[in-house]
Amino acid sequence: NMYLTKVRGKRKCHRNFSEDSQFSSEILFRAWDSAAQTGCSVLDAAFKRYLSIIFPDFTTGSENVLQYMWPEPQPFVVSVSVKTRGCDGYPDEDSDESYMLSVSEGHAVLRSVSVWGALGGLESLSQLVYQDDYGTYFINKTEIVDFPRFEFRGLLLETSRHHLPLHAILKTLVYISKLNVFHWHIVDDPSFPYQSRTFPDLIFHFNICLFYFTFISGNGNSPGHTQSWGKGQPGLLTPCYKGSVPSGSFGPVDPTVDTTYKFMESLLKEVKFVFPDSNVHLGGDEVSFACWLSNPNVRKFLEKMGFGKDFTKLESFYMESIMNMTAALNKPYIVWQDVFDYHERIPQDTVLEIWKGAKYQAELSRMTQAGHRVLLSAPWYINHIMRPQNFSGTDEQKKLVIGGEVAMPRACAAAERLWSNEEKTLNADLAFPRLQEFHCELVRYWKYVII
Repeated sequence: NMYLTKVRGKRKCHRNFSEDSQFSSEILFRAWDSAAQTGCSVLDAAFKRYLSIIFPDFTTGSENVLQYMWPEPQPFVVSVSVKTRGCDGYPDEDSDESYMLSVSEGHAVLRSVSVWGALGGLESLSQLVYQDDYGTYFINKTEIVDFPRFEFRGLLLETSRHHLPLHAILKTLVYISKLNVFHWHIVDDPSFPYQSRTFPDLIFHFNICLFYFTFISGNGNSPGHTQSWGKGQPGLLTPCYKGSVPSGSFGPVDPTVDTTYKFMESLLKEVKFVFPDSNVHLGGDEVSFACWLSNPNVRKFLEKMGFGKDFTKLESFYMESIMNMTAALNKPYIVWQDVFDYHERIPQDTVLEIWKGAKYQAELSRMTQAGHRVLLSAPWYINHIMRPQNFSGTDEQKKLVIGGEVAMPRACAAAERLWSNEEKTLNADLAFPRLQEFHCELVRYWKYVII
């Protein structure tokens, strides 16, 4: 049980409140008539976390915070009831995230099927609490029945090119609203910060610690974006040539030698153990063919395989091998749209992710017509917000769009678009006040909450 006591102080964000707003003095979180009781690590941690989210100004570890408390006779009670157990497992795309939240005088009742639905309800509750100019906390009477529109609502965080300290990563994950997938772009050309036990020499600029949030797609991009890999694994990358002699530089992974596939199989086995979640991202984008073209051994391999001079077929050969290898490990995977564009023989259950912005609607039509599930990230890499199912296709095709993924800093706008009913998120003018308020809350949270 976690008590939250009303304290004197002022937030920098203020909202208008109505006549029937509820005065809340203390807040008591409790599991009530619930399959998940005290000792459920997910809910116990959430109760503690939402204490600091609702009252960040007064949960920063100050020893003098008690002097600001105002004693009141009765707490505001939040009763949380979860229908099914599941505190020890990991969420996945089939997890039920629906919840019902009822707020009345002195009491709120949160009901959900799973603990993951309860987390969504607690997030909504935290956004309902506000403060007047005198520092008094309020919450309005309300009834909410809520569930996500899309099952996959991802945040891509790039830490290979852009170093982020551990505390910044953890803070980001704790407060990413109704997003539920963390896509960690953890390795790329500049660095290989993943610390492999199987291949300890691979590490290059180590700066991370593993953290599980909902279900993770650890990004192991190949055959391109792998310059850092070669620093700890000699023979993995393709030697580039200048004329008839090696130039001393290296290109993508060498797809012509057996040692490459033995290495990748061992690494994928380890990744499956380290990231026991639903998906791994295999990459497959932006492969430069210049180095392959310069290498006489690669050219001979193309001739032997009957690929002619079509290097897209060589990339297809590599990616098909990696996808089959991952499938044999019973590990679901995601690949970038380039894999589809190069006409690889893709297993039907492959999830394709669109990242190129120019013709993404036509790409959605082609991929779903081929029967593949699709993620859309193209419009959300920077600052474009669009409708994920706004493309030419049948209703059955549109059901194959399972969600999308956003890169900072527009995550809260995309989160609303991916969670909420489409009709409720069409008007940008109506959305602006909500997002402006939420931005203010995020700034305040980032300033005060300590992880």
